[in-house]
Amino acid sequence: MPKQATTLPKGYRGDMANGFNPQDASHLPGEDILHVARRQRLLGPAYRLFYRSPVEISRAKGVFLYDKHGNEYLDAYNNVVSLGHSHSRVVEAIQKQLEVLCTHTRYMQEPLLDYAEALINTFGGELGRTGCAMFTCTGSEANDLALRIARYHTGKTGVIVTAEAYHGNSGAVAAISPSLGKKSALDPLLRTVAAPDSYRLPVEEIGRRMAEDVARQIADLEGHGGGLAAFVADSVFSSDGLYVDPTDALGPVAEVVRKAGGLFIADEVQSGFGRTGTHLWGHARHEVDPDIVTLGKPMGNGYPVAGLVVRSKLVAEFGSSMRYFNTFGGNSVAIAAAQAVLDTIVEEGLMDNATKVGGEILDGLRDLQNKYEFVGDVRGTGLYFAVELVKDRDRKIPDMDRALAAVNALRDRRILISATGADANILKIRPPLVFTSSNAGRLLEGLDEALRSVQK
Repeated sequence: MPKQATTLPKGYRGDMANGFNPQDASHLPGEDILHVARRQRLLGPAYRLFYRSPVEISRAKGVFLYDKHGNEYLDAYNNVVSLGHSHSRVVEAIQKQLEVLCTHTRYMQEPLLDYAEALINTFGGELGRTGCAMFTCTGSEANDLALRIARYHTGKTGVIVTAEAYHGNSGAVAAISPSLGKKSALDPLLRTVAAPDSYRLPVEEIGRRMAEDVARQIADLEGHGGGLAAFVADSVFSSDGLYVDPTDALGPVAEVVRKAGGLFIADEVQSGFGRTGTHLWGHARHEVDPDIVTLGKPMGNGYPVAGLVVRSKLVAEFGSSMRYFNTFGGNSVAIAAAQAVLDTIVEEGLMDNATKVGGEILDGLRDLQNKYEFVGDVRGTGLYFAVELVKDRDRKIPDMDRALAAVNALRDRRILISATGADANILKIRPPLVFTSSNAGRLLEGLDEALRSVQK
């Protein structure tokens, strides 16, 4: 079903869903107007703020953020601090290590190897048996490095991603991130395929259709001389609109990619570290064995640490010809933070919590779907959810205006989420893994009020 264009709501920044428009600031308090003006002068226009009325945050703890007036906001969006803000175990690990040593990976350090071993052991297949870990500071750097390895190994340059993918902000990975907007230049040898839209496509056909689409794009790349270096996918398709089912879509794609000599790169920046509840890694839900897995945001619970796990053969080829070094990637403090996060996820049973509390939220969202005609679809796994708002359920026409109004209505109730998808009509809900049933109740109650407020 072709999508129909929506009217841009007031305050919408066309290159960012739920972006604040500095030209629409007259409704803000005077001190906020001055803050925005100062921000524009000092940081320039490339930085973006969330919400029609931006939120100024002074401190945070657990699942709550607080402004300078002490007002409490429920954080139902943050995947960076997946253990919750200022988690005591991570703070203590960082503080203790910083008092002792913070240096790079060119010195022998046992904790670095201990964490690499623990991380690799969380994977199945060949990665779990013989994989190697490499460390960076950000998910963007991890994806950048993965592309370098893939292009070196294959001798080819073409990349395939989904139509609204986001894989980072370095030059190389911004060029394979269509969701950054029409004005963001893409790699000439990038090709895109449709996400597995379980709302609009027959679920039983999605895997076959996606594999056929990838095969067509590979043929096009080969026809233009670039060939396929890699297919890169976030296995929950976060920026495309969060499509968590079916879980057999990526297997056929991986077969097509490998037949063409390309690598399958699983971007776990948003779907990893227990986010999906049932699996530590999102790609495992699809039962695929990637060539490279990239890691980011939640790895250090706010401390900048990221990396990748790669098949040993690939890194042996790459490393025999060039060295890799990152001054801060994998430094002593970063590894202490990462180890604390991994230990906490396991020892505090946060995947079980994500499954339990996530199930409660998903049930509540489906109740709201039954209540409001404009809620076309609800999707989710673990503590990650999409609520797709439409103008017409039969024709499934995206309703960006209402979605962004709902996001801002929640913000006014001090509950923070955002929006995603090509039409910014999908509510994106992604609470920290420590969310409780009580937190879930507040979220659902607030969402009910917000949807009621935008009903007409």
